Amino acid sequence: MTAPGVVIAMPGNEQLAEELAIRLGLERGVATVRRFPDGESYVRIESPVDGRGTFIVCTLDRPDDKLVPLFLLAAALREAGARSVGLVAPYLAYMRQDRRFQPGETISAHHVGAWISRSVDWLVTVDPHLHRITDLSQVCSVPAHAVHAAQSMAQWIREHVRDPLLIGPDEESAQWVGAVAQHALAPFVVLRKTRRGDRDVEVSLPDVERWRSRTPVLVDDIVSTARTMIETVGHLRQAGLAAPVCVAVHAVFAQTAFEDLRAAGAGEIVSCDTIRHPSNRIPLAAAIAAGVRTLLPA
Repeated sequence: MTAPGVVIAMPGNEQLAEELAIRLGLERGVATVRRFPDGESYVRIESPVDGRGTFIVCTLDRPDDKLVPLFLLAAALREAGARSVGLVAPYLAYMRQDRRFQPGETISAHHVGAWISRSVDWLVTVDPHLHRITDLSQVCSVPAHAVHAAQSMAQWIREHVRDPLLIGPDEESAQWVGAVAQHALAPFVVLRKTRRGDRDVEVSLPDVERWRSRTPVLVDDIVSTARTMIETVGHLRQAGLAAPVCVAVHAVFAQTAFEDLRAAGAGEIVSCDTIRHPSNRIPLAAAIAAGVRTLLPA
């Protein structure tokens, strides 16, 4: 009988790794991942993996602190005899850097995708920010599966928001808000955004008089600085609408972004659990497990 596969968690990813192991009938492996006093990374595989399929669970927010130990851990699994090494990265970093905006810049998405592809045999992620890059195959040379959070988000909205009007804060959010609105059986509008800098964003709001009786729900895939949502919240409140519920797939919330969004007049702030954050309300373990099944070697 073939021994079951092994799930290894990078630090901070233990809960999802445990849930995936249970749902997929796999073993939870043990690894040590720490830093030497000089800041370099140390990894050690402490579970038997020889001849067994394995995968690492590591969401990649704040990625520069995680990529080196992740790559070393993948190498350690291979050196310990693992038959295959996969990666479950609910949040996949650097995908927004998908074009050369200024002379001399590099297209980071391509390089990070290539580094991951050289380290693992397959990848599962959740709603990567694909805009000018339209498919993961354009940045990853290994089999990759993108899990979609729209149905889970829509279910939360149906259960917790009365008469929702879904709002996309910019044109890039149209694909996300449209998919969620379809599952939630709710109307939606998409706003126009002009970005003049990382923290200088202007949002234009269409006529919302016909929607005054509804609860506005801002939907986006990634909330990082939150400037777009903050600007949108301000316009909605000025227009006399109720405090909007803010729903995001990936709760990056850089620096004081979460507190700034609350201070701007947002109502409830809710996110999927791709990145650990106090706003997590929408679990995705079941959807991620289904995605892993499509790539997990027999």
